[in-house]
Amino acid sequence: MKRLVVDDGTNVFEQLIGERLTLFCMNYIYTGKLIGVNKTWVLLTEASIVYETGELCDNTWQDAQRLPHDWRVNCAAVESFGVLK
Repeated sequence: MKRLVVDDGTNVFEQLIGERLTLFCMNYIYTGKLIGVNKTWVLLTEASIVYETGELCDNTWQDAQRLPHDWRVNCAAVESFGVLK
């Protein structure tokens, strides 16, 4: 399938600031509200590490442990991401 992509110069994460994202990374799954981004890091608030997802279509995680502060995730470790739960 071919697809037309228009590069407006905006970082893909910048387009999602304010959304609650789920980041599937090399070692962990992180979730939280995206509040900041630069070329190297994304910054999540109300962040959690997800240890057990449960059904991905459910509205809640089976086991998500809340982190005590805002959390930074290195963009290089992110394998996929999106608005999930």
